[in-house]
Amino acid sequence: MASDPNSQFAPSWYSTLEAGNSLQDQSHHVRAYVRLWKAFMRARVLIALVLLALQVFLLSNGAGGAAKWLVGVCTLHLAATIAVLVWTKRIEPGRAFRVQWLLTIAVDLVVFGMLDHFQQAGINYTPLFALPVLLAAILGSMTLALATAAVTTLYLLGEALIGAPLLSDVSTARLLQSGLSGTGFFVVAFLANQLAQRLAREEALVQKSQAAARSQAEVNELIIESLSEGVLVVDRHGVVRNANPAAQGMLMGDHYPHAAKLLLSARSEWESLSFLVDRTFQVGQGLEAEVQLAPDEYTTLRLFARTRLTNAQTGRPNDLCVLFLEDLREVEARVRTEKLASMGRMSAAVAHEIRNPLSAITQANALLDEEVTEPGQKRLTRMIEQNATRLSRIVDDILNVARAQPSQDEGLPALPLDQTLRQITHEWTRQNQAKGVLGVHPHAPGVHISFDPEHLRRLLINLLDNALRHASGQASSIRVISQPAGPDRVRISVWSDSAPLEPSVLKHLFEPFFSSESRSSGLGLYICRELCERYGAQIAYQRSRLDQREGNEFYVLAPTMQGGPRAPVQQSLTYPPGDSVPPPTRPGTSTNGPPSLSTL
Repeated sequence: MASDPNSQFAPSWYSTLEAGNSLQDQSHHVRAYVRLWKAFMRARVLIALVLLALQVFLLSNGAGGAAKWLVGVCTLHLAATIAVLVWTKRIEPGRAFRVQWLLTIAVDLVVFGMLDHFQQAGINYTPLFALPVLLAAILGSMTLALATAAVTTLYLLGEALIGAPLLSDVSTARLLQSGLSGTGFFVVAFLANQLAQRLAREEALVQKSQAAARSQAEVNELIIESLSEGVLVVDRHGVVRNANPAAQGMLMGDHYPHAAKLLLSARSEWESLSFLVDRTFQVGQGLEAEVQLAPDEYTTLRLFARTRLTNAQTGRPNDLCVLFLEDLREVEARVRTEKLASMGRMSAAVAHEIRNPLSAITQANALLDEEVTEPGQKRLTRMIEQNATRLSRIVDDILNVARAQPSQDEGLPALPLDQTLRQITHEWTRQNQAKGVLGVHPHAPGVHISFDPEHLRRLLINLLDNALRHASGQASSIRVISQPAGPDRVRISVWSDSAPLEPSVLKHLFEPFFSSESRSSGLGLYICRELCERYGAQIAYQRSRLDQREGNEFYVLAPTMQGGPRAPVQQSLTYPPGDSVPPPTRPGTSTNGPPSLSTL
């Protein structure tokens, strides 16, 4: 039975998914029809069994001669109903005049008619005719239902004419009773058929709406799971009801328990999220705040959190809070990309224009330096040379930032980390005369990373130069440490006993052209981050403690080579005395208080 063409369901953008579910919906309809058909067939078996028991009872109590063969008729009727239930193929809906339909209904009409005609002990079998009428009306068409009611009515009228003298009081009463019964069967057939058709249309509409709901749920689930923004559903008690993969990674990384519910107040690092959710339920409206999460001991995330209440528009009690978490690193990356896009071409053009006269100045200064002999003039030429060199370095940095960088080369060889660190730090120590100031502690033997050697050298030299400018200069005031960070990452850190960074500097730490020194281009840390991102690594800063001294630590989390030797997973590291030190740890006191809230 087709659905109503004037259905209330308008075409939607996911109508193709609904079309794909049409066969499934039709199979649901067929299964419902089969269940109804089986119910009627079982009812026929039950009635046939009751009639057989009744005839056997009448025969055992000395009924007339007709009782014996009526027992045989009831026995055959019972066998026929069982055979139809067990072996007969189900009739497809809408097929009204198949032979099986006629045999099923005809057998019941004949058997009930014989029992009614040869009735014993004054038993009235007329109500039994309602079964074939309902069977034809509900499972068949309107024509079959009215035909069955007509046959039943004709039989009742004929039985009334035969059973009593014509035009007698008994005949009139029986004819009137048969007519009323026939009218009732017609009404039952019509109403049952209309009700069955109405239920079939409603079932089609329900199935269509279910298909649309399933399609919409699948689309929503696909969108939420593929979002880079974390989505958490939290109730009033702080229990996380659901979380998309991005939110799971922000909370606990790869250790998120998918089969269990989490309580935000159960862990201290989630305290800011728990406070934000509780405050949202208290004020009854969405809030936003910046929070910090540490999914593992090596990673700290700065997130922008927004909350929304599920029933904020309806005025009903709010039972759930949806928490959106956005990684500020991605936001800063987008802002950084937009900023660089706007000034990239201009910077490259200006740098090229500066390079030509700068070369001329350098050459002229070199020629002038050969001519002059007075100490004062020599100092001036050296000043010109130093500043020209500084300008040349700034121009090179600007061009490196503005120049389009190639993607990571998959053909890079496996770079042995510890051996490369020793070579780079030895060269840097010799050039900067920092012997005794720098301590190198490689603890990742056998680890290989996919990194261009020249880029890794530039990354470490930038970090070491930055550390040398701010370190105290004492023995081992600068440390370079490598250690495994899980099964597929390695941690490279450059630590120095420098003073804490100011909040204004910390906020713009990795931005281009920002520096706390007047003679710096402000591109060193920015280039370091660009190099790390090119090879799938991450660079970050934290205040940490080493050998009972606090200092600044810049650390890089780099993926290890898939095809090369893997870093061993170590729960704790032991180091030989005098040569190695444990990795830096964060200070024991935390400066992070409750997040600042602002109403949306």
